[in-house]
Amino acid sequence: MEKFAFILHPLVVDDFARKFPILRYVPDSFIEGAMKHVGPIKVSHITGVTSPYAEAEGWFIACPLTAKQMITLPEEYVTDKIIEEGKLCQELGAKIVGLGAFTSIVGDAGISIAKKLDIAVTSGNSYTVATALQGTEEAMKCLGRNLADADVTIVGATGSIGAACAKILSGKVRHMTLVARHKAPLEELAQELVTYVREGVEVSSDIKSSLKNADVVLTVTSAVDCLIEPGDLKSGAVVCDVARPRNVSKAVSASRKDVLVIEGGVIRVPGNVNFGFNFGFPPRTSYACMAETMLLALEGRYENFTLGRNITIEQIETISALADKHNFTLAGFRNFERPVTEEEIANVRRVWAQKLIMGQA
Repeated sequence: MEKFAFILHPLVVDDFARKFPILRYVPDSFIEGAMKHVGPIKVSHITGVTSPYAEAEGWFIACPLTAKQMITLPEEYVTDKIIEEGKLCQELGAKIVGLGAFTSIVGDAGISIAKKLDIAVTSGNSYTVATALQGTEEAMKCLGRNLADADVTIVGATGSIGAACAKILSGKVRHMTLVARHKAPLEELAQELVTYVREGVEVSSDIKSSLKNADVVLTVTSAVDCLIEPGDLKSGAVVCDVARPRNVSKAVSASRKDVLVIEGGVIRVPGNVNFGFNFGFPPRTSYACMAETMLLALEGRYENFTLGRNITIEQIETISALADKHNFTLAGFRNFERPVTEEEIANVRRVWAQKLIMGQA
């Protein structure tokens, strides 16, 4: 039996209240202050992860810090907290641990954490990239559109996930706009990609203006607030929100019926899986970052796999091949904790077509 663990954490204070309802009546600042003194929490035992080649069990371990705390508290303090969770994973018998959400971006993105543990560590970002791109291309096909003709904007392009997405898409799309806060690393990435993108690469630090002509938007920032609102998007756009917390406002799906918003990297896990914990997905489905940890365990590849700020094409191809081997697949499209139905996709296609005819798209 192969063994893995995955470290997760509450994105916002309200996540604590969902687990402990009495906390709804306690001020957020008090909850955040109290949770700084709480140690690692064993959330659940994961069973039934079974491929044609192997079987695995694992554990969800919680780091009781919110996303905001992860980026505002001293880096050394947060890193030490994550290492505590990793050591509990070791004690439980895990041979590899996945870093979920903001635990994968603190400091040097897992490298220092891996040095302090006796088990392998991965962020899951390689499979996140692979599945986000796969889902985006499928969504475009559902709208009757061709990725090769698309103007693509990547928000958070200089992060590890954003840069990897840009490199893979560079030879597949018409035009690309790279967006991040700092221009210098954007310019460097753009120079690397410009010969592969048919009609060129632009860079911008202005999110709003960069979205106006985008047929496809991939957003992968570590911002704790929504960055994309209903009025920002072009009619007929496909938006893949890989970020947690989400970069796309819920109002986009509510008011823009001519835009298709999907979550990045929702995976159907093989076997009669019981996660022992409800993180808002249907049974036997998980985030891609979780799935990467399971894949490496099933394959017996107990090695540091995706760490640091650079994800290679080779890593993405390797994890994609392992997913095919072990029967991990995309679990359809999801948007704000619910499935995107075929009827909704057809409606987006219809409303967008009407706007095209009326000259409003």
